[in-house]
Parts: sequence; structure tokens; C-alpha cells
Amino acid sequence: MKIAAAAYPLDWFEDEGAYAAKIESWVAGAVGQGAEILVFPEYGAMELASLAGPAVKGDEMGSLRAASDMRPVADRVLSDAARRHGVHILGGSGPCYAGDRLVNRATFYGPEGILGHQDKQMMTRYEAEEIDMQGGDPLRLFDTPIGRIGITICYDSEFPLLSRALAEAGAEIILVPSCTEAMAGFTRVRVGAMARALENQCVAVHAPLIGPCDWCPPVETNTGRAALYGPPDRGWPAEGILAETAHDTPGWAVAEVDLSLIRRTRADGGVLNLRDWPRQAGRLESGVETVTLVRSPA
Repeated sequence: MKIAAAAYPLDWFEDEGAYAAKIESWVAGAVGQGAEILVFPEYGAMELASLAGPAVKGDEMGSLRAASDMRPVADRVLSDAARRHGVHILGGSGPCYAGDRLVNRATFYGPEGILGHQDKQMMTRYEAEEIDMQGGDPLRLFDTPIGRIGITICYDSEFPLLSRALAEAGAEIILVPSCTEAMAGFTRVRVGAMARALENQCVAVHAPLIGPCDWCPPVETNTGRAALYGPPDRGWPAEGILAETAHDTPGWAVAEVDLSLIRRTRADGGVLNLRDWPRQAGRLESGVETVTLVRSPA
């Protein structure tokens, strides 16, 4: 099957129809390339705040609340697109108020409707310290007819035990929507996603937000490029990159993913990272020895 990761810019919409038209254009573009799984980025839902009107311009908390309030619009539009095109879509994540608690939530859609959601687990300093966002519902494995899929949202991908838990639960594909304002942040998520593909001998699908959005303080500046990563092993690209867009260029990175190759690599790859992970514990039973080197007198 083919999987598509979006390098996606945010827009301002005057009405729901304009939002629906943009989503349809993007989905049709990926489907036209044969994609069966489409991944939109972290905070891709922030453009929904524009549907609340000019009052949200420049209003940090107001735009977060408005984007959360407009989530039913995304559910209608993305559910309809997934059904009509017969595909699975991870919608752009965004703020979601669960009572008084603010979480970062991505909804997963299939041909039959909403399949569930994944909340971000690990908050960045901005999320925790400036907007009081919190970790939400636990990790989920989506066991679908086209593969077992896990989701780690942006910063989550930088913590190996989260993806490891998904791999141990059976995940073969890990979706990594992201939003980073600087090259260093993008690189952290990119390196994290590539490392998770290596450690767990799976495919990681990295979909970043890109471009300016000067009316919305939480996502004013965004940079990155979309990509799909696999383990650099037999049958895979030597550098581990299956497909990649140009930097800060809107569009889809699309690659064919063979689940049987993932399973063969896990069973009989050149290395067996997934199988050998538990051996680390045995190597650490005696702790870490410190070797102190004393500089000789000049």
C-alpha cells in the first residue's frame, strides 16, 4: 500500500465551505498518487479557528478555544473524505478541551467513520508552561485491515519508550505529525522518528506543519519537510528514507510500504533491534562503571 505524509500550510477561511474545499483538494491529491493512509500534521487543526471570525486574530488562548470548538467541522469534512475515497486519514491534531483540561488531540478517520483519537503524551515547554496543556488519554494501537498503526505526536517521538510500547503491542507503522518553529525542533523530531523506525524495525511517517501563520500566535512560524522512514536494513533504502519532500514546500511525501517486508525484517533482518531490545536490561544489571582519568603533571 502507499502512505502519504503532508507538509501542510495553514490558511484563513471565511466559511466552512472554503475549509472543506482545501481538505478535498489535499485528499484528492494524495489519493491520486495511490495513497491509502494520509497523515496531516500536528496543530493542522488550528486553521479551524479562523471560522470563529476576526476576533481570534492575535489571540493566543482565544484561537485555541475556537479551534477546539470547531472540531465537529473537521470531523464532518474528514469523515466524509475518508468515506468517499475509501482511505484512512489522520486529521491534523489540535487543541481539545476535555472539561477544563486542555489536550492536544489527533482524530483518526476510516471509510466507516471515526476510528478513535490519539492524545499527545509529552508536553513541550510552550505547551506546559504557557498554555497549560496536559497529557491526555493513553497510547492506542489501531488494528486496521491495512495494518497495525500507532501515533506519536511530535515531541512524543523523541521518547523511545512510547514507540517501544506501541511496537510491543504490535504496531508496524507509527504516524508522527509534528509542528516545529525552528530547524532545531524539526531536526529533533526527524531524528526521533528515524530512530524509532530503526529501534522498532517499522515505518515512521513524519508530517510537519510548514509556513507562516501570522494571525495565530500558537503556530506563527513553522518549518519542516514531510518524509517516510524505515529501518536501514536489507530491502530498505540504505539511508532509511523512503520518500521526502523539499524543505518548507507544501505537498505530499508518498511511498509504498510493504508490511510483509516489515515482518521479514523483524524476523530475519541484518540486525534484530526489536528482538534484542530486552537484552539491554541484562547488560545494565551491574550498573555503569565510572573511569576517572587524572591528567599527568605537565
